Amino acid sequence: MDVISLLDTPLPRKVAELELDDVQRAVVERVLAERGALPGALLPVLHGVQDALGYVPDAALPEIARGLNLTRAEVYGVVTFYHHFRRHAPGTHIVQICQAEACKAMGSDALTAHAKRALGIDFDERTADGAFTLLPVYCLGNCACSPSVAIGDDVYARMTPAKFDVLIAQTREVAR
Repeated sequence: MDVISLLDTPLPRKVAELELDDVQRAVVERVLAERGALPGALLPVLHGVQDALGYVPDAALPEIARGLNLTRAEVYGVVTFYHHFRRHAPGTHIVQICQAEACKAMGSDALTAHAKRALGIDFDERTADGAFTLLPVYCLGNCACSPSVAIGDDVYARMTPAKFDVLIAQTREVAR
């Protein structure tokens, strides 16, 4: 097969389906216009997109690369290197369980296993109802009261599996 034939070959279905919707496209264009000229603009642009959408859609990566005159590989490398960036829409509530040494010493491994079972998801996944995303975090600044959990901006100390279940139930109830 010659090069011209390869260029005319349609993209695999999964790749071809990566398109931004109108809202996502408007956000990416706005953030690029606001932050694209900053020195080292990639991180500010990625933060701006995630702040607005809750994540950085894979379909935004080529647009960001084009807007900043970078390769898609450079943008993808940064998004996948930093744990802060999400590539999929998160649940309504972000649940973080500390995985740092102090929390591990006080039982965060058992708490993590319980949370995964209770929510039916692993780290970096969203519950089927879209209510929760479970994330590891490597210090919530609450070491003296380990293990710690955060839901949104609220940090909870001396967490146990039973307390976790109550907290999740309360969070679900408030959301209704």
